[in-house]
Amino acid sequence: MDKKALFNIGYGLYILTSADNGKQNGCIINTVMQITSNPISILIGVNKDSYTHDMIMKSKAFNISILTEKVPFSVFQNFGFYSGRNYDKFIASPYYATAANGIYCVTQYANSVFLCKTTENFDMGTHTLFKATVEDAIILNDEPSVTYSYYQKYIKPKPNTTDKHGYRCMICGYEHISDTLPDDFICPICKHGASDFVKF
Repeated sequence: MDKKALFNIGYGLYILTSADNGKQNGCIINTVMQITSNPISILIGVNKDSYTHDMIMKSKAFNISILTEKVPFSVFQNFGFYSGRNYDKFIASPYYATAANGIYCVTQYANSVFLCKTTENFDMGTHTLFKATVEDAIILNDEPSVTYSYYQKYIKPKPNTTDKHGYRCMICGYEHISDTLPDDFICPICKHGASDFVKF
């Protein structure tokens, strides 16, 4: 099976934010879809290892910021490469605002924001699907939304493979520099397994 075929599915890239007990956090996700228009409801997929996932389970509320093609790689590093359990992602992120629901949302490098309240959860093994009602929607600008394909081609830095060898994660680009990759290896960045690594 060539898992690279999955990259051809039309994914967008979003910053998902939530809050719990006065603490704010956010992460990068690529699964957001509208389910109904009356009422307006959406479905998001969130990795269970994410701290934002735990916050949503408790607070039952979240915001989605739709990223644009102008978003720099540093935003993905900040919201995607660190855990909010031990790192405040908003200290290094001056481009946010507090929405009406009290949860931060990213306003720079985003074209729209959704304020959402969960109505149902679906256990999908490694991920949870949250069904939510959109309580408010705000358009910030008319910049085009970034897709996963655009991110791979134009935003994500190309790896330097001239003087090293090992295994590279096809999902996030993390490089494990070693002659071997254990069968039970888990990517420390995106949490995908050894089957999603290629040798370089």
